[in-house]
Amino acid sequence: MSNQNAGSSKFSNIFAGAIILIALITGILVYKFILGDSSHFEGGDNTKHPISGDYLGMMYKGGPLVPILMAAFIIVLATILERFFTLSVASGKGSIPTFVQKINSLLNNNQVDSAIAECDKQKGSVANVIREGLNKYKEMSVKAGLDKDQKVIAIQKEIEEATSLELPMLEKNLVILATISSVATLLGLLGTVFGMIRAFSAIATAGAPDAVALSTGISEALINTALGISTSATAIIFYNYFTTKIDGLTYGIDEAGFSISQTFAAKH
Repeated sequence: MSNQNAGSSKFSNIFAGAIILIALITGILVYKFILGDSSHFEGGDNTKHPISGDYLGMMYKGGPLVPILMAAFIIVLATILERFFTLSVASGKGSIPTFVQKINSLLNNNQVDSAIAECDKQKGSVANVIREGLNKYKEMSVKAGLDKDQKVIAIQKEIEEATSLELPMLEKNLVILATISSVATLLGLLGTVFGMIRAFSAIATAGAPDAVALSTGISEALINTALGISTSATAIIFYNYFTTKIDGLTYGIDEAGFSISQTFAAKH
């Protein structure tokens, strides 16, 4: 199990570093060659106003923070996919509550080997922890020289150690979602402020109020806020979803661990 967790940790570290670099490069390329394509602008010149109703051109006029916000959104999507895959594997096969109930039933009937076999079928993080606890259960059942309380403590300690190995893998990369959920909105507002400054500066330079130019400048500036808020909202929603799912897995581990130690205490 430790080798599996080490491999998962290494993969997560490589994933986090690679996805940030790839997202930034992708964001810059999309901003320059897709959003900045001349077909989106009046007269085929991306230094002029975007064609009316062309949102890609408007996004390009949002300024240099647009590719960064796009990169943040790509990172959020990639992290969501990675967490879905990881937590799907961690959940194993079938329902966790049903699995825990089956383990409890087998232990109550003194079928420890069958319970271990059930863990091999279920797989996933909960099954990994319970398997370690059941192996310790078997070991303590035949071990001499320790009283019942010491054996129960040994089983509980084994389960706690196994849990401490599994939890970091479940929570890995959630910090990315937590960070972007806060930073994306701030970056969006910063981009909007820069855009507003540019818009009003252009009007001041022109010397006469231009309602069309002002409205265009404001709409382009607000693109940053829209990107930032949408990215932040997506990150928050899925961060809460994943933490809830992890809490469910943790609850399953705690319930099964308590049942194993209590069953051992009752039968020995």
